[in-house]
Amino acid sequence: MPRQFAEDDWDDDEAANVPCPYCQREIEEDTPRCPYCENYISEENTPPARKPWWIVVGVVLALYAIYRWIGL
Repeated sequence: MPRQFAEDDWDDDEAANVPCPYCQREIEEDTPRCPYCENYISEENTPPARKPWWIVVGVVLALYAIYRWIGL
């Protein structure tokens, strides 16, 4: 007896959506070019990720504490 599948058992063939690295709008994962900002999507051309603000603030505070501790 062949197995019967419900319609919910099948995976959707739709591509996953990811944010564009340039404009942050949702695009299909496998698209070579963003349809909104028209930039080509590739690992080599992606803009560098920004450092979290709390790391920058932490480094500045640590440097200030060392400065005050040394007494310059």
